Amino acid sequence: MTTDTSAPEAKQKKAKPGEDGERRLNMIEAINDALDTMLGRDDDVVIFGEDAGYFGGVFRCTAGLQEKYGTSRVFDAPISECGIMAVAVGMGAYGLRPVPEIQFADYIYPGYDQIVSEAARLRYRSAGEFIAPMTIRSPYGGGIFGGQTHSQSPEALFTHISGMKTVVPSTPYDAKGLLIAAIEDNDPVVFFEPKRIYNGPFEGYYDKPAAAWRSHDASITPEGYYRIELGKANVVREGQALTVLAYGTMVHVAKKVCEEKGVDAEVIDLRTLVPVDIETIEASVEKTGRCLIVHEASRTSGFGAELSALVQERCFYHLEAPIERVTGFDTPYPHSLEWAYFPGPVRIGQALDRLMADI
Repeated sequence: MTTDTSAPEAKQKKAKPGEDGERRLNMIEAINDALDTMLGRDDDVVIFGEDAGYFGGVFRCTAGLQEKYGTSRVFDAPISECGIMAVAVGMGAYGLRPVPEIQFADYIYPGYDQIVSEAARLRYRSAGEFIAPMTIRSPYGGGIFGGQTHSQSPEALFTHISGMKTVVPSTPYDAKGLLIAAIEDNDPVVFFEPKRIYNGPFEGYYDKPAAAWRSHDASITPEGYYRIELGKANVVREGQALTVLAYGTMVHVAKKVCEEKGVDAEVIDLRTLVPVDIETIEASVEKTGRCLIVHEASRTSGFGAELSALVQERCFYHLEAPIERVTGFDTPYPHSLEWAYFPGPVRIGQALDRLMADI
Protein backbone atom coordinates (compact mmCIF):
# COMPACT_ATOMS: atom_id res chain seq x y z
CA MET A 1 0.00 0.00 0.00
CA THR A 2 1.37 3.40 -0.97
CA THR A 3 0.69 6.71 0.71
CA ASP A 4 -0.15 9.73 -1.40
CA THR A 5 1.97 12.60 -0.09
CA SER A 6 1.03 15.10 -2.76
CA ALA A 7 -0.64 18.38 -1.86
CA PRO A 8 -4.44 18.40 -1.73
CA GLU A 9 -6.34 19.64 -4.74
CA ALA A 10 -6.17 23.30 -3.80
CA LYS A 11 -5.41 25.19 -6.98
CA GLN A 12 -7.82 27.90 -8.03
CA LYS A 13 -9.43 27.25 -11.39
CA LYS A 14 -8.00 29.58 -14.00
CA ALA A 15 -10.52 32.29 -14.76
CA LYS A 16 -11.75 32.29 -18.32
CA PRO A 17 -12.45 35.46 -20.24
CA GLY A 18 -16.11 36.41 -20.53
CA GLU A 19 -17.86 37.16 -23.79
CA ASP A 20 -16.29 40.60 -23.79
CA GLY A 21 -12.80 39.14 -23.45
CA GLU A 22 -12.32 40.41 -19.90
CA ARG A 23 -11.11 38.17 -17.09
CA ARG A 24 -13.73 37.67 -14.39
CA LEU A 25 -12.86 36.54 -10.87
CA ASN A 26 -14.73 36.22 -7.62
CA MET A 27 -13.20 37.75 -4.49
CA ILE A 28 -11.47 34.56 -3.37
CA GLU A 29 -9.78 34.25 -6.76
CA ALA A 30 -8.87 37.94 -6.81
CA ILE A 31 -7.23 37.72 -3.38
CA ASN A 32 -5.35 34.62 -4.44
CA ASP A 33 -4.26 36.47 -7.58
CA ALA A 34 -3.02 39.46 -5.54
CA LEU A 35 -1.00 37.20 -3.25
CA ASP A 36 0.42 35.33 -6.25
CA THR A 37 1.35 38.63 -7.88
CA MET A 38 3.17 39.93 -4.81
CA LEU A 39 4.95 36.66 -4.05
CA GLY A 40 6.31 36.71 -7.58
CA ARG A 41 7.15 40.40 -7.49
CA ASP A 42 8.82 40.72 -4.07
CA ASP A 43 10.97 38.00 -2.48
CA ASP A 44 10.39 39.57 0.94
CA VAL A 45 6.67 38.70 0.90
CA VAL A 46 5.78 35.66 3.00
CA ILE A 47 2.36 34.19 3.76
CA PHE A 48 1.48 32.05 6.76
CA GLY A 49 -1.38 31.13 9.06
CA GLU A 50 -3.48 28.25 10.29
CA ASP A 51 -4.06 25.95 7.28
CA ALA A 52 -2.82 28.73 4.97
CA GLY A 53 0.00 26.67 3.48
CA TYR A 54 -0.52 23.03 2.55
CA PHE A 55 -4.32 23.17 2.64
CA GLY A 56 -4.64 26.58 0.95
CA GLY A 57 -6.81 28.20 3.60
CA VAL A 58 -10.31 27.27 4.71
CA PHE A 59 -11.75 29.54 2.01
CA ARG A 60 -9.00 28.66 -0.50
CA CYS A 61 -7.59 32.19 -0.68
CA THR A 62 -4.02 30.84 -0.53
CA ALA A 63 -4.69 27.76 -2.63
CA GLY A 64 -1.80 26.56 -4.78
CA LEU A 65 0.65 29.15 -3.48
CA GLN A 66 2.78 26.83 -1.34
CA GLU A 67 3.14 24.42 -4.24
CA LYS A 68 4.27 27.30 -6.48
CA TYR A 69 6.55 29.21 -4.10
CA GLY A 70 7.64 26.61 -1.58
CA THR A 71 7.31 26.11 2.16
CA SER A 72 9.69 28.93 3.07
CA ARG A 73 7.39 31.53 1.44
CA VAL A 74 3.95 30.04 2.18
CA PHE A 75 3.58 27.92 5.29
CA ASP A 76 1.31 26.77 8.07
CA ALA A 77 1.36 28.16 11.60
CA PRO A 78 0.38 26.64 14.95
CA ILE A 79 -3.03 27.44 16.41
CA SER A 80 -1.71 30.50 18.22
CA GLU A 81 -2.95 33.87 17.01
CA CYS A 82 -0.74 35.65 19.53
CA GLY A 83 2.25 33.77 18.18
CA ILE A 84 1.30 34.44 14.56
CA MET A 85 1.09 38.17 15.19
CA ALA A 86 4.31 38.25 17.22
CA VAL A 87 6.21 36.41 14.49
CA ALA A 88 4.81 38.80 11.86
CA VAL A 89 6.00 41.83 13.85
CA GLY A 90 9.49 40.34 14.09
CA MET A 91 9.52 39.50 10.39
CA GLY A 92 8.55 43.06 9.50
CA ALA A 93 11.21 44.56 11.74
CA TYR A 94 13.76 42.24 10.14
CA GLY A 95 12.87 43.44 6.64
CA LEU A 96 10.27 41.01 5.36
CA ARG A 97 6.69 41.81 4.31
CA PRO A 98 4.61 39.20 6.11
CA VAL A 99 0.98 38.54 5.21
CA PRO A 100 -0.38 36.52 8.15
CA GLU A 101 -3.86 35.06 7.89
CA ILE A 102 -6.24 34.84 10.84
CA GLN A 103 -8.65 32.09 9.89
CA PHE A 104 -11.72 34.01 11.08
CA ALA A 105 -11.87 37.56 12.44
CA ASP A 106 -13.41 36.11 15.60
CA TYR A 107 -10.06 34.45 16.34
CA ILE A 108 -8.02 37.63 16.19
CA TYR A 109 -8.48 38.65 19.83
CA PRO A 110 -5.62 36.52 21.31
CA GLY A 111 -3.29 38.39 18.93
CA TYR A 112 -4.77 41.82 19.61
CA ASP A 113 -2.12 42.83 22.14
CA GLN A 114 0.69 42.12 19.68
CA ILE A 115 -1.09 44.15 16.98
CA VAL A 116 -1.86 47.11 19.24
CA SER A 117 1.12 47.18 21.58
CA GLU A 118 3.86 46.14 19.14
CA ALA A 119 2.93 46.41 15.45
CA ALA A 120 1.02 49.69 15.56
CA ARG A 121 3.62 51.43 17.73
CA LEU A 122 6.87 50.11 16.33
CA ARG A 123 7.64 52.91 13.86
CA TYR A 124 6.98 55.69 16.42
CA ARG A 125 8.55 53.79 19.28
CA SER A 126 11.80 53.30 17.36
CA ALA A 127 11.85 56.81 15.87
CA GLY A 128 11.51 55.28 12.42
CA GLU A 129 14.38 52.82 12.80
CA PHE A 130 12.02 49.84 12.55
CA ILE A 131 8.70 49.34 10.78
CA ALA A 132 6.02 46.66 10.79
CA PRO A 133 4.95 46.29 7.14
CA MET A 134 2.53 43.45 7.84
CA THR A 135 -0.87 42.85 6.26
CA ILE A 136 -3.23 40.89 8.47
CA ARG A 137 -5.82 39.14 6.31
CA SER A 138 -8.99 37.76 7.85
CA PRO A 139 -12.49 36.74 6.69
CA TYR A 140 -15.08 38.69 8.66
CA GLY A 141 -18.81 39.20 9.02
CA GLY A 142 -21.74 36.83 8.74
CA GLY A 143 -23.79 35.26 6.01
CA ILE A 144 -22.63 31.64 6.10
CA PHE A 145 -24.41 30.51 9.30
CA GLY A 146 -21.10 30.40 11.12
CA GLY A 147 -22.57 31.22 14.51
CA GLN A 148 -21.22 33.50 17.20
CA THR A 149 -17.58 32.47 16.84
CA HIS A 150 -17.28 32.71 13.05
CA SER A 151 -19.32 35.79 12.13
CA GLN A 152 -18.16 38.86 14.04
CA SER A 153 -17.33 42.27 12.59
CA PRO A 154 -14.63 43.76 14.86
CA GLU A 155 -13.36 46.50 12.52
CA ALA A 156 -14.07 49.32 14.99
CA LEU A 157 -11.56 47.85 17.46
CA PHE A 158 -8.80 48.47 14.93
CA THR A 159 -9.92 51.83 13.58
CA HIS A 160 -9.41 53.18 17.11
CA ILE A 161 -5.71 52.28 17.10
CA SER A 162 -3.26 54.91 15.87
CA GLY A 163 -0.42 53.68 13.69
CA MET A 164 -2.30 51.18 11.55
CA LYS A 165 -4.76 51.05 8.67
CA THR A 166 -8.05 49.18 8.23
CA VAL A 167 -9.34 48.04 4.84
CA VAL A 168 -12.60 46.34 3.81
CA PRO A 169 -13.10 45.63 0.07
CA SER A 170 -16.48 45.06 -1.58
CA THR A 171 -15.53 43.77 -5.04
CA PRO A 172 -12.91 41.43 -6.50
CA TYR A 173 -11.31 44.30 -8.44
CA ASP A 174 -10.94 46.35 -5.27
CA ALA A 175 -9.83 43.36 -3.21
CA LYS A 176 -6.85 42.71 -5.48
CA GLY A 177 -5.80 46.34 -5.87
CA LEU A 178 -6.23 47.18 -2.20
CA LEU A 179 -4.44 44.05 -1.01
CA ILE A 180 -1.44 44.80 -3.21
CA ALA A 181 -1.35 48.36 -1.84
CA ALA A 182 -1.64 47.04 1.72
CA ILE A 183 1.25 44.61 1.27
CA GLU A 184 3.42 47.43 -0.10
CA ASP A 185 2.51 49.77 2.76
CA ASN A 186 5.16 50.28 5.43
CA ASP A 187 2.63 50.30 8.28
CA PRO A 188 0.50 47.43 9.58
CA VAL A 189 -2.80 46.95 7.77
CA VAL A 190 -5.80 44.90 8.89
CA PHE A 191 -7.48 43.61 5.75
CA PHE A 192 -10.97 42.30 6.47
CA GLU A 193 -12.55 40.18 3.73
CA PRO A 194 -16.38 39.98 3.85
CA LYS A 195 -16.99 36.28 3.42
CA ARG A 196 -20.68 36.75 2.59
CA ILE A 197 -19.55 38.05 -0.83
CA TYR A 198 -16.42 35.90 -1.23
CA ASN A 199 -18.05 34.12 -4.17
CA GLY A 200 -19.36 37.22 -5.89
CA PRO A 201 -22.16 39.76 -6.06
CA PHE A 202 -25.49 38.10 -5.52
CA GLU A 203 -29.21 38.24 -5.85
CA GLY A 204 -31.41 37.19 -2.93
CA TYR A 205 -29.24 39.29 -0.66
CA TYR A 206 -31.65 39.22 2.26
CA ASP A 207 -34.07 36.32 1.94
CA LYS A 208 -32.08 33.65 0.10
CA PRO A 209 -28.80 33.14 1.94
CA ALA A 210 -28.07 29.87 0.14
CA ALA A 211 -28.27 31.61 -3.22
CA ALA A 212 -25.96 34.31 -1.91
CA TRP A 213 -23.38 31.81 -0.78
CA ARG A 214 -23.47 29.66 -3.93
CA SER A 215 -23.44 32.49 -6.42
CA HIS A 216 -20.39 32.41 -8.68
CA ASP A 217 -20.83 35.75 -10.39
CA ALA A 218 -17.54 37.55 -10.70
CA SER A 219 -15.99 40.90 -11.41
CA ILE A 220 -13.63 42.04 -14.13
CA THR A 221 -10.14 41.87 -12.63
CA PRO A 222 -7.02 42.63 -14.69
CA GLU A 223 -4.07 40.27 -14.72
CA GLY A 224 -0.78 41.24 -13.17
CA TYR A 225 0.10 44.15 -10.94
CA TYR A 226 -2.13 47.10 -10.14
CA ARG A 227 -2.89 48.90 -6.91
CA ILE A 228 -5.69 50.99 -5.45
CA GLU A 229 -4.47 53.74 -3.15
CA LEU A 230 -5.45 53.26 0.47
CA GLY A 231 -7.63 56.06 1.79
CA LYS A 232 -9.60 56.62 -1.42
CA ALA A 233 -13.34 55.90 -1.42
CA ASN A 234 -15.33 54.91 -4.51
CA VAL A 235 -18.63 56.47 -5.54
CA VAL A 236 -20.45 53.38 -6.80
CA ARG A 237 -23.73 55.17 -7.51
CA GLU A 238 -24.15 58.89 -8.10
CA GLY A 239 -27.17 60.75 -6.75
CA GLN A 240 -28.52 64.07 -5.58
CA ALA A 241 -31.04 63.30 -2.82
CA LEU A 242 -28.93 61.73 -0.08
CA THR A 243 -25.55 60.16 0.66
CA VAL A 244 -25.16 56.52 1.74
CA LEU A 245 -21.88 55.51 3.41
CA ALA A 246 -21.12 51.78 3.51
CA TYR A 247 -18.33 49.23 3.12
CA GLY A 248 -17.97 45.53 2.41
CA THR A 249 -21.18 43.56 1.93
CA MET A 250 -23.36 46.48 2.92
CA VAL A 251 -22.34 48.41 -0.20
CA HIS A 252 -24.27 45.89 -2.31
CA VAL A 253 -27.22 45.73 0.06
CA ALA A 254 -27.61 49.50 0.43
CA LYS A 255 -27.23 50.10 -3.31
CA LYS A 256 -29.87 47.47 -4.09
CA VAL A 257 -32.37 48.94 -1.63
CA CYS A 258 -31.90 52.46 -3.04
CA GLU A 259 -32.49 51.12 -6.54
CA GLU A 260 -35.59 49.17 -5.51
CA LYS A 261 -37.10 52.17 -3.76
CA GLY A 262 -36.20 54.55 -6.56
CA VAL A 263 -34.24 56.88 -4.27
CA ASP A 264 -31.73 59.16 -6.00
CA ALA A 265 -29.01 58.24 -3.53
CA GLU A 266 -25.26 58.62 -3.89
CA VAL A 267 -23.71 55.43 -2.55
CA ILE A 268 -20.09 55.65 -1.39
CA ASP A 269 -17.98 52.56 -0.82
CA LEU A 270 -15.43 53.66 1.78
CA ARG A 271 -13.03 50.79 0.97
CA THR A 272 -10.53 52.09 3.57
CA LEU A 273 -11.86 52.92 7.03
CA VAL A 274 -8.53 54.29 8.26
CA PRO A 275 -7.48 56.49 6.66
CA VAL A 276 -11.02 57.39 5.66
CA ASP A 277 -11.62 59.52 2.57
CA ILE A 278 -13.27 62.42 4.36
CA GLU A 279 -12.96 64.70 1.32
CA THR A 280 -15.22 62.48 -0.81
CA ILE A 281 -17.70 62.11 2.06
CA GLU A 282 -17.78 65.82 2.73
CA ALA A 283 -18.29 66.75 -0.92
CA SER A 284 -21.17 64.30 -1.25
CA VAL A 285 -23.01 65.33 1.91
CA GLU A 286 -22.62 69.01 1.09
CA LYS A 287 -24.30 68.24 -2.24
CA THR A 288 -27.13 66.04 -0.94
CA GLY A 289 -27.78 67.44 2.57
CA ARG A 290 -28.66 64.00 3.93
CA CYS A 291 -26.62 61.06 5.15
CA LEU A 292 -27.34 57.38 5.84
CA ILE A 293 -24.65 55.11 7.31
CA VAL A 294 -24.94 51.33 6.97
CA HIS A 295 -22.71 48.67 8.51
CA GLU A 296 -23.08 45.08 9.66
CA ALA A 297 -21.33 45.44 13.03
CA SER A 298 -23.31 46.23 16.17
CA ARG A 299 -24.40 49.82 16.63
CA THR A 300 -22.82 51.08 19.86
CA SER A 301 -19.27 52.35 19.25
CA GLY A 302 -19.35 50.93 15.74
CA PHE A 303 -17.46 52.71 12.98
CA GLY A 304 -20.72 54.38 11.95
CA ALA A 305 -20.54 56.47 15.12
CA GLU A 306 -17.21 57.91 13.99
CA LEU A 307 -18.59 58.57 10.52
CA SER A 308 -21.61 60.31 12.02
CA ALA A 309 -19.37 62.53 14.14
CA LEU A 310 -17.20 63.44 11.16
CA VAL A 311 -20.20 64.35 9.01
CA GLN A 312 -21.72 66.38 11.85
CA GLU A 313 -18.48 68.28 12.45
CA ARG A 314 -17.76 69.04 8.82
CA CYS A 315 -21.18 69.30 7.17
CA PHE A 316 -23.48 70.61 9.90
CA TYR A 317 -24.68 73.68 7.98
CA HIS A 318 -25.44 71.56 4.92
CA LEU A 319 -27.51 68.91 6.69
CA GLU A 320 -31.26 69.05 6.12
CA ALA A 321 -32.14 66.00 8.23
CA PRO A 322 -30.61 64.05 11.13
CA ILE A 323 -27.92 61.55 10.20
CA GLU A 324 -29.31 58.00 10.15
CA ARG A 325 -27.50 54.76 11.05
CA VAL A 326 -28.67 51.25 10.16
CA THR A 327 -26.48 48.58 11.76
CA GLY A 328 -26.43 45.22 13.43
CA PHE A 329 -28.09 45.03 16.83
CA ASP A 330 -26.39 45.40 20.21
CA THR A 331 -26.69 41.70 20.98
CA PRO A 332 -24.40 38.69 20.83
CA TYR A 333 -24.36 37.46 17.23
CA PRO A 334 -27.58 35.46 16.70
CA HIS A 335 -26.80 32.23 14.88
CA SER A 336 -30.33 31.25 13.84
CA LEU A 337 -31.48 34.84 13.25
CA GLU A 338 -28.46 36.26 11.45
CA TRP A 339 -30.48 37.37 8.42
CA ALA A 340 -32.71 39.39 10.71
CA TYR A 341 -29.61 40.82 12.37
CA PHE A 342 -28.19 42.18 9.11
CA PRO A 343 -29.29 45.58 7.85
CA GLY A 344 -31.69 44.70 5.05
CA PRO A 345 -34.46 46.12 2.88
CA VAL A 346 -36.93 46.77 5.70
CA ARG A 347 -34.68 48.70 8.10
CA ILE A 348 -32.70 50.45 5.38
CA GLY A 349 -35.95 51.30 3.60
CA GLN A 350 -37.42 52.80 6.76
CA ALA A 351 -34.32 54.96 7.25
CA LEU A 352 -34.53 56.14 3.65
CA ASP A 353 -38.19 57.04 4.18
CA ARG A 354 -37.35 59.09 7.28
CA LEU A 355 -34.58 60.93 5.49
CA MET A 356 -36.74 61.68 2.47
CA ALA A 357 -39.90 62.55 4.40
CA ASP A 358 -39.58 66.32 4.13
CA ILE A 359 -38.57 66.50 0.47
